[in-house]
Amino acid sequence: MMYALDDFQNGQVLLVDKPLEWTSFQVVNKIHWLIRKQFDIKKIKVGHAGTLDPLATGLLLICTGKKTKQIQELMGADKTYTGTFCLGATTPSYDLETEVIRQSDPSGLSEQELKDVTKQFLGRIQQKPPIFSAIKQKGKRLYEHARAGEQVNIKDREVTVHEFEITKISLPDVTFRIRCGKGTYIRSIANDFGQALGVGGYLKSLCRTAIGNHTLADSLSIDTFERNLKALS
Repeated sequence: MMYALDDFQNGQVLLVDKPLEWTSFQVVNKIHWLIRKQFDIKKIKVGHAGTLDPLATGLLLICTGKKTKQIQELMGADKTYTGTFCLGATTPSYDLETEVIRQSDPSGLSEQELKDVTKQFLGRIQQKPPIFSAIKQKGKRLYEHARAGEQVNIKDREVTVHEFEITKISLPDVTFRIRCGKGTYIRSIANDFGQALGVGGYLKSLCRTAIGNHTLADSLSIDTFERNLKALS
């Protein structure tokens, strides 16, 4: 899709496939820089509607110009994720950012046990966000407290999980699909799912496939977006 400067200033919602290990902020900065460079302008508003962790991939909504006013609305939409839990091990960050601290043997778990436990996570549930998260407490991000070795009391919060489906089992790995409401941490579900099974678990991989009616299938890579912009020259 080709754009003119007026399109970006009047507002666009860009569907971007976030690469592994990029922060959401880095994606925003890259898109911002590409638009400014292409049209030789100093300022344009660019923001994202819903953070993805660096170790996650998938759909990131980037809003430009007047569409940045819709960021809060877009952040409130349901989100769909696919990914893999690794059972039989736990990490402090609930994902691969930190080293495994406890291990156990998940080989005795049955398919029925796994599917039965998913029911505990459907509907409105109480969830404790990971200590390695961007939530602010005492003036700092939780991950800053965690990296400094500081103890903080994290309160449970209510989130909504609409669908939780196990799509493949190859222990210790379990592949899933989850559709959930705003503020849900899939990393916390990974940890709590493993805990409910008595073996521990962490999030091994994660991809966001949809935000509301926007889907990953309709997204562009950053490289494709850049090529499309350069084609305007």
